[in-house]
Amino acid sequence: MESVLIGGSLALALAAAVAGHGWIALLAVGVAVFFGMRSSKFSVRRVIVGLLDLHRRANLLVLRLRGVTEEEVAAQRLVDGTAWAEFCDTLKAAGAALVSSGTPRDAFNQAEGHRYLTRVLRAGLMAFIEHSDPKAPVLHRVVHETVKMGSDNPDNFYQTAALCGRYRYRLYGTRGTISFLSFGTQRGHYGQGGGLPPTGYIEASQLHVGPDGKFEVILSQDRPADANADWLPMDSETGTLVVRQSYLDRATEIVADLHIERIDDPTDARPSNLTAQQVDEGLRSASTIVAGASMLFARWANGFRAHGNKLPRFDPAVSLAAGGDPNIAYYHSYWQLKENEALVVEVKPPTCEYWNFQINNYWMESLDYRYHTICINKHTAKYEKDGSVIVYLAHRDPGHPNWLTTAGHDCGTMCWRWVKATDHPEPPTRVITLPPLAKA
Repeated sequence: MESVLIGGSLALALAAAVAGHGWIALLAVGVAVFFGMRSSKFSVRRVIVGLLDLHRRANLLVLRLRGVTEEEVAAQRLVDGTAWAEFCDTLKAAGAALVSSGTPRDAFNQAEGHRYLTRVLRAGLMAFIEHSDPKAPVLHRVVHETVKMGSDNPDNFYQTAALCGRYRYRLYGTRGTISFLSFGTQRGHYGQGGGLPPTGYIEASQLHVGPDGKFEVILSQDRPADANADWLPMDSETGTLVVRQSYLDRATEIVADLHIERIDDPTDARPSNLTAQQVDEGLRSASTIVAGASMLFARWANGFRAHGNKLPRFDPAVSLAAGGDPNIAYYHSYWQLKENEALVVEVKPPTCEYWNFQINNYWMESLDYRYHTICINKHTAKYEKDGSVIVYLAHRDPGHPNWLTTAGHDCGTMCWRWVKATDHPEPPTRVITLPPLAKA
């Protein structure tokens, strides 16, 4: 029954969009979203983002038939206020993620949810307004200490840049001393539908790094003529570069110093002049990432509740489609503890390049690692004599060196990672009751 209602609603939305009946299309989307959130067979994010994109394409098709260009449409939308109104409407609709199925409704978690939406908006404006031009890409940090999403890794230094598969780029710099460095190209971005399938991947161990630590990588659709050149493939739909650098020890390691430039036309390396179409599309993508990412991760978090306080492996196909690293086995879940309880994870790590375990809030934001110990990794953990590791998650110090604090939260999400591991054991967990505090 739900499938019929969702399918019928999407068909109605499409017809209404083509006919120009915006309010009917929005109503139909609402019905599809409501029932989609109840059904595990449908991705709410894809419904929302796909319908928004479908509505835009349908309108553009009608206008093309009338001889109107996309730039003329964008100019009119900015002049008459439509672009701004739709931007605000999409942000308003994004609030549905905060009250979707399973979300905590107390004031503290809702306050974090509202802050989360503003953070994702900041990331979207940075990516799609300020640094959206693939003619002159800028490496920048979208996810960092105060912008978080999708179980962002506290050990990671994330960077990204806008790309276009039609161009060729040179990525260059110095390696630094950070333990892990990788580069990936992806189709699209979170502001579009269709996921984030990879189009290329290379990591530091595959690079030709000089004695001075310098290196360069060519980004292109075709392999460089120089057979010794390091190459990061793209295809015609590549839109994003993602750089992941992972610390084992933040206190001592130095991140790679990176730069990117376009090389297919050195005489035209300046940014494009700002256009109405660029701003129109940027506002649409920025608001859509707020609606799309928040709904996607709220749905994930709700699904994790089914195996609360356990760490089963996350579906690799789903992870990869959402932009996950192909070398990482992820174990996402939900945790909830009483004041006198602790979650204990005990596992013997396999041979691997890196592993870590982190604690997030319900919205899949890493907790504030600047001030709280909410993450542990291969280097920082204290091991047992047999090579195993025991980690405690608790509201108060249980007297164990591998204690992770809840930082004032009573529930949230969590993630364990094995990176380039020879084996992928599921970390066993148990909940224990801590002894009462000694009286003063």
